[in-house]
Amino acid sequence: MNYAAGLDGGGTKTAVTVVDETGRTVFTLESGGINYNGRDEADIRRSLAEIADAISAACGGPDACRQMVVGAAGVSNPTVPGRLVAALRDAGYRGGVHVVGDHETALFGALEREHGMILIAGTGSICFGRSESGLVHRTGGFGYLIDDEGSGYSIGRDLLAAVVRAHDGRGPTTVLTEMVYDRLRIGSVEEIVRFVYDKGTGKQDIAALAPLLSDGCALGDEAALGIARRTATELVQLVLPVAERLSLEGGELAMAGSVLLRSAQVREAFQAGLRERCPGIRAMAPRRDASAGAALMALRMLAGE
Repeated sequence: MNYAAGLDGGGTKTAVTVVDETGRTVFTLESGGINYNGRDEADIRRSLAEIADAISAACGGPDACRQMVVGAAGVSNPTVPGRLVAALRDAGYRGGVHVVGDHETALFGALEREHGMILIAGTGSICFGRSESGLVHRTGGFGYLIDDEGSGYSIGRDLLAAVVRAHDGRGPTTVLTEMVYDRLRIGSVEEIVRFVYDKGTGKQDIAALAPLLSDGCALGDEAALGIARRTATELVQLVLPVAERLSLEGGELAMAGSVLLRSAQVREAFQAGLRERCPGIRAMAPRRDASAGAALMALRMLAGE
């Protein structure tokens, strides 16, 4: 029996799915993130070594998994694909490896086909689409320093900004202050500054604050509701150019990532904004996750050998 593996490598975690020749899922795993734009190389190599060992054990040896597709965040950096492949080889993986952006594997899994659109709002944010004729277009996904609007990182940053603005009197008093203090186990704005600018604080640490938005919105907090509205608007702005460029204004859009799947306030505001701007787009939850999409892509490549 030959096997194919799919990796969905984000900024905070990597999901792994292994399928057999019939497409049946035989193994899943979650490991650390493999985004070279936001994680230490040693951490990435440890994660890939763990993944390679687990796949070998699940498939009955290092040669049984014949093809792997890695959908990874940060592959717009041209050095990343080669570094990922080299790390997998060093970890003992011997099969074929194909590296693509995680938006491509997410689209394949979400719609169980190559064409359509997907909006991903997790630690980062991106919208990707492919027409039936094979044309592609993407918006966003350029990293937290210059982009990632509507993402978990941007929400976390905005939550912190709301706290410091409230402290200064530049913004309304907000329940987010105590929520952020409790989550970070601190008690002052000065400690927020220390946390944000500490060399050990990464974008995933800022993004980890994003779930507090739902709590703030549930209490009717003005600052939280404003962040939810801005986040939804930014996400709509990601979708519209993709739909227009690829003539997919009447197509399906999969909504993926923790921001859209776990924050009802952001999701509902996004859907309302999308209906207003482009009512023909049908927003939906993914049918399968990105690691399953990567595994199915790998299986198709294996069948085409």
